[in-house]
Amino acid sequence: MAGQAGASESTSARSASMARDLGVVEEVLDAMTTRSETTRSDPTTAEGEGPELLPSSPMLAVEVEEAPGAPVAVAPPGPPTPVAGLDQIQMNNALTIVQTGRDLGLPERAYVIAVATAMQESQLRNLASTRIPESYQYNAEGEGSDHDSVGLFQQRPSAGWGAVWQLMDPTYSATAFYQALMRVPGWESMELTWAAQRVQVSAYPYAYAKHEARAQQVVDALVAHIDAVAQAQATS
Repeated sequence: MAGQAGASESTSARSASMARDLGVVEEVLDAMTTRSETTRSDPTTAEGEGPELLPSSPMLAVEVEEAPGAPVAVAPPGPPTPVAGLDQIQMNNALTIVQTGRDLGLPERAYVIAVATAMQESQLRNLASTRIPESYQYNAEGEGSDHDSVGLFQQRPSAGWGAVWQLMDPTYSATAFYQALMRVPGWESMELTWAAQRVQVSAYPYAYAKHEARAQQVVDALVAHIDAVAQAQATS
């Protein structure tokens, strides 16, 4: 009986110990539950620090690129700004002369000679002739009366420069001037007035010299203008 009693007492002791252990576990669980609820209601801990966060997922950290906007239209430069005392009509005619020379692949010196020549012959205006009524039909910007001379360079149809309608076209007349200039041996190294005179065969061979400085100023401005237009067209 004593053996049975001892076994019973031992069993009772183990049961009591397990009960105490279960009580401790329940207390721990209750404390953890309370702490979790407190954290959800107050995102700061007792130490004043925020709750520990999980690291961001790489899949969520996707950089969103903004869609490119519509291309901005760049307005092309307007007509060239007049320089050297010219008005807009004169500057536009000088632009035609310079652009024609560039299209022909000629050096800048040729542009200066041509502009200076047109300054002397027509004041850079597309002149009709009082002796050729037909010439008034072709965009005349004034008139002259020196024989049958017409246009920017006062070229004469009777001398074989071309038809009246051709010589009243600034591009044609400039081209005709340049072609004649190219046939003058050594024109690049000549004084401007002599190079112009070899083409024009004027009664006043020294008259072109006084226009050289202004012609150079005009050509410099127009070359810069043409380059600006080309750049604007390339980027548009």
